[in-house]
Order: sequence, then structure tokens, then C-alpha cells
Amino acid sequence: MEELVLSIDCGTQSLRAILFSLDGKIVGKEKVEYNPYFSIKPGWAEQDPEIYWDSLCKACQKLKERDKTNFSKIKGLGVTTLRDSMVNIGKDGNPLRPIITWLDQRKAKSYYKPGFPINMALKMVGMDSVLQKMEKDGKSNWVRQNQPEIWENTHKYVQVSGFLNHRFTGEFVDSVASQIGHIPFDYKKLEWGNPFNPLAFSSKLYPVEKEKLAGLVAPGKEIGRVTQIASRQTGIPEGVKVIACGSDKGCETLGMGVIDNTMASLSFGTTATIQTTTPFYIEPLPFLPSYPAVIPNKFNPEIEIFRGYWMITWFKNEFAYKEVQMATLKGIPPEVVMNDLLNQAPPGAMGLVVQPYWSPGLGEPLAKGSIIGFGDVHKKAHVYRAVIEGLAFALLDGKYKLEKKGKTNFSKMAVSGGASQSSEICQINADIFNLPMVQGSTFETSGLGAAICTAFGVGAFSSLEEAVKNMVTYQKTFNPNPKNVEIYSQLFHKVYKKMYKSLAPLYKEIQKITGYPE
Repeated sequence: MEELVLSIDCGTQSLRAILFSLDGKIVGKEKVEYNPYFSIKPGWAEQDPEIYWDSLCKACQKLKERDKTNFSKIKGLGVTTLRDSMVNIGKDGNPLRPIITWLDQRKAKSYYKPGFPINMALKMVGMDSVLQKMEKDGKSNWVRQNQPEIWENTHKYVQVSGFLNHRFTGEFVDSVASQIGHIPFDYKKLEWGNPFNPLAFSSKLYPVEKEKLAGLVAPGKEIGRVTQIASRQTGIPEGVKVIACGSDKGCETLGMGVIDNTMASLSFGTTATIQTTTPFYIEPLPFLPSYPAVIPNKFNPEIEIFRGYWMITWFKNEFAYKEVQMATLKGIPPEVVMNDLLNQAPPGAMGLVVQPYWSPGLGEPLAKGSIIGFGDVHKKAHVYRAVIEGLAFALLDGKYKLEKKGKTNFSKMAVSGGASQSSEICQINADIFNLPMVQGSTFETSGLGAAICTAFGVGAFSSLEEAVKNMVTYQKTFNPNPKNVEIYSQLFHKVYKKMYKSLAPLYKEIQKITGYPE
């Protein structure tokens, strides 16, 4: 009998239950959408954890109803979820409060005061304010300070993946490769941090009691088995193995076949990222750790562009009313119509250049977005192309940082995420990176990564590398256009690379005058 694995891919806006064959093909899929968050105060972004579990149950039940035969072939399942979104769970296993998601902008108070020598060293390298920002971003700190009774009654403080794994198995166990966020995790040692180590900053910045943290296992290891209760709720047979996988971005990187640092993965999602896989720990930016890879004892150094390809949604909502109306009449997604805008403007967008810091990053805490080079020749199409090119420039900047720190040169890039379905966007990135861009055979790359890990975990393959070889395929390669490469190279080095340094003093003045960003 053909064996199948089930991936649960829980994202910010939807949950997908996907059945994969052992050659990486999708056999069945159900998607349940939900609002990404609710907000009772400006800047807050919270979510009811039960929405994730209810959506999971609904997706699995629908999948079973549609294809009982294949559903009965499930040999194992794996969970991959959004990052940095933690659940406060009581002793009865139920959430105590809504999740403060990764989109939330509230700030905690800063209490951590490093000792004199460490503080002086941090000030000398200009990183004392960065540590303070990291501490303020810690949602565990906010809950502890503002809802002490919630914190006191918190039995476990876990990732969404840990919450779903517990619902499946009754065990508070999660994957090492899912521990990404403002938590007391030692990314170099791939274990919970030691609070007695004066240089273990994560334990100082996020002092979560060790007993409140989940047990950790390596990716590919068994977490537990589907319980009778979980089986009744989801329709998944009781006793099916639940395998530790990793975060959505980590699984995406694995699902694109990026298993070493000769290649990098570009994720064209809400947060745009460039990520690779290394056998050693590096920090792409000071105090920005390499994340735990889904391949055990390897690392995923990453550069993020916050609000990355969300900017397509921003542009669509603010400027593309005509294209949205046209798409509605044709019964196609607006983004398909918007791709035509990219063909209406030449490479370089007639001199428009976008710095896509619509949300500031760790290395640019005061940054704001900028568009320079306007003239009366510019139309909507030029602005849209400049947005897409600006995102690619920002990711290219990340590529150079990763290559420098990792002492490597990438030979090709793999593209995934929603915007990678656009051939125009993939070609623009191939031209800007001056590297071949391979597009996966499925756009469900996070789910595929979890399926690869699960297939290895249930013994279908002897290694994750073997599983990747058998389950990852590419449908198309975008090769750079030499003429466009030259234009983009000059724009990147002579204009884009100088923008932040030139505009940073103005960003500081804007922040002083208006108080934004905080």
C-alpha cells in the first residue's frame, strides 16, 4: 500500500492540511482561511489559539470526507507554523489568553541592566539600544508586567507548533527547529539558554521560567502519537506518529532543497526573507542569530525584510482599484492583472528607486520607507515595478551579508512564497541577483518541507538529504538577462546602497518630530 504523510501548515492567514506522497506530490489538500488577527488597541495584533486548532480539525475532516482511501494511508504527520507567536497554556491544557502574534507592535518596559563591563562593551559597539529594543519586543515581558495573574497561572509558554503538538499527543514537546522568536533560546547551542551565563542574553532579556518551557526534540524525531481525543476531533487514525518538524520559513527552505550554503532560499511572503543552510553558527547582523535548521545540528542564517511582499497588498489596496475591478470581472486574482503593470515599465522604472523599509528592521531601527527619483513621466506601473525592484535590492543586500559572514558564494537561488507564482517577479529577481532562480514544482513549500521531515521521521528515508533528493523537484528556471543585469547592478551599487546612509539623519529627525516609528 502506498504510504502518505500529512503536513499541517499553520500560517498567519490560513491553515492547510496537505497529503504528500513520498515523491513530493500533493495527493490532497484543504485550506481554511481566517482573519490574521484582531486588535482591541492600535498596534495590537492578537489571535485566539483555538482558531488554529478548530481550523486544523475542519481541514482534516474535509480532507478525509473527500478522499477516505488516501486519508487512511497516513503513516505520520508533521506540524509547521508561523514564528514568534506564543501561547500561554494553563494546567488544564487550555489557553489562558489570546496569542500576541508576531505582527503585534506593543512594547514592554525594559528592566535588564547588564553589568558594568558588558554594558560598556555594548555601548562601544553601539548595540546597547538594540538589546533594549529586543527586550521591549518580548511579549512574555509584556504579559508578566501587565497581566501578572496570567503569567503566574501559565503552566507552559509555547510556540503555536507546541500548542498543536500538545493537542495531537497530550505532550508538551516541540521541535528544536521551531524555537524562533523572543524566547530564552540559545541559538548557538540549540537548547534553552542558561540563565547563569552572563553572556546568555536571551535568558536575561526573556526570563521565562524553565519549567514553563516545552521539552525539545530534534527535527525528524517522534513527539508522540495521535490520541483518541485528537483522532475523534480530526479524523486522523489514533496512534499515527507525530514527527517534530520546524518553523514555516525553515521548512520552506528545506522544501526548496536548500541543504547547504551553495544555494539560498528567497521567500516572497508577508515577510520577505533570504535564508541559507550552514553547518556552523553565524550572525548575519550583530545579535541576529542563525536560526535552528530543520536538518539537525545545522543553522539557517536569515535576513528579513519586514512587511516584505505585503507591500503588494498595500499597493493593491491603495493604488490598484482599476486592476482589482478588472480581476473581479475576469474571475482571477488581482495580482495576475497587476503583473501586467510590471511589463508596462522598463527595468529600473525610469529612475524610481524604492527603499522598502515600511517597517524598520533590527539593523535599521529608525528606518522608514522611501521612494526617490520621481518625474512627470512616472505612472502607476513605474511605482509598482519600483516596489518589486526595491524588495529585490533589499534581499540582494541580504545576500551579500550572508555570503560575507558565511564565507561563501551562492551559485543559484530558490524562490517560494505567494509572489513567486508571478513569472515577472521571478525574472526581475533573477536579473537583480544575476543568478539562476529555480521555482519549485509546488508552491506549498513549507508543507513540503514538513512532509520531507515527516517522511524521514517515519523511516521512509535513511536521511533528510535522501528525502530531499526524492521529494524536491523544480518546474522552471529563470536565467538573468545580461542587459537588465547591468542596469540593476549600477542602480544597486550607486544608488540603493547609499540611500539608507544618506536618509538616516532625516529618519532620526522625523522620529524626533512625530514620534514615529517608536
